Amino acid sequence: MLKIRLGVAPAAGTGPAEFAGLAARLEDAGVDSLWLSELVHSPEVDPMIGMAHALARTSKLKVGTGVAILPGRHPVLVAKQLLTLAGLAPKRVLPVFGLRPARAAETGLFPVPPGRRAAVFDESLVLLRRLLEEDEVSFDGEFFQVDGVRLGPRPAKRLDVWLGGTAPAALRRTGRLADGWLGSFHTPSQARDARIAIQRAAAEAGREIEEDHFGLSLVVADRGIPGGLAAVAERRSPGVPLTDLVATSWPEARRLVEQHIEAGLSKFVLRPGHADFDGFLEKFQAELVPLQN
Repeated sequence: MLKIRLGVAPAAGTGPAEFAGLAARLEDAGVDSLWLSELVHSPEVDPMIGMAHALARTSKLKVGTGVAILPGRHPVLVAKQLLTLAGLAPKRVLPVFGLRPARAAETGLFPVPPGRRAAVFDESLVLLRRLLEEDEVSFDGEFFQVDGVRLGPRPAKRLDVWLGGTAPAALRRTGRLADGWLGSFHTPSQARDARIAIQRAAAEAGREIEEDHFGLSLVVADRGIPGGLAAVAERRSPGVPLTDLVATSWPEARRLVEQHIEAGLSKFVLRPGHADFDGFLEKFQAELVPLQN
C-alpha cells in the first residue's frame, strides 16, 4: 500500500512577517509537510532560508522546495546547503528542483550559457547527487570541474532529490537522474502517463524509482479562480478543462486527490487559491488529512 501524505504551501504573497510563526503552527496542527516555492520577484521567503527557519522552529514537520531552480546555481554550494540542513534536521529535508523559474522574468537570475539550460541541469544533477552520496568527489564535466571536494558528514538516511517538470524531456530526466517527481496542473490521467514515462526512463537507465515517490501540487480555489491562476493552468495544460486541474471546492479537492492516488501518486502539496490561510488550513485538516494512512 502506498504511503499517502499531504502537505501545504503558504498562501500567495506570504512574506517574512506572516511566515514567521507558520511552521510551528503547522506542526501543532499535525500537518506532514510545508512546501516553499522559488518566487524571487515577490514578498515570499527564499526557499532555502525559509526551510532553515521552519526546520529550526519545529521537530517533526518536513519542509520542501516546490520547486527551486538548480541550473544557474553551483551544485557544490547547493549540496553544502542541503547537507547542512539534513544534518540539523534529519529526515525532514525534501528538495525538489526544476529547470527554469515559473516566471520568465526571473530566468536571468539563474544564468547559464545560451541554449544550454537543459545540459547544465543534467550535469548539475549528476554532480549534486555525487556530492550528496560520496565522501570525496572529483568531477570533470563540460560546465563544472571539482577536485577532491569534501563537504563534511552525510546524513545517515540518504537525501532524496526530486524534480518537477511536465515536458517529455523533464520526465525522462527524472527517470534518469532523480529519486521522485512532483508535478502540477495535471489531470489524473496525465499524472498516470507521466509516472509511467518516468518509470520507463528509469528502467532504461538501469534504475528504479520507489513507487511512493510520485506527487502532485494542487491548488484549491474554493473562492473563485484568480485570472492569473487560470492563465498558468492553460499554459501548462492547453485545452484541458480548468476544473480538472484546479480544485474549485473541498469536495472536488478530495475527489481529485483520490483520483490521483488511483493513478499511482501518493504525495500531495495543497496550495490555497486565496489569502485566507486560516480558513484553508481548517478545511484541509477536516477534508483531506483523513486520506493519510
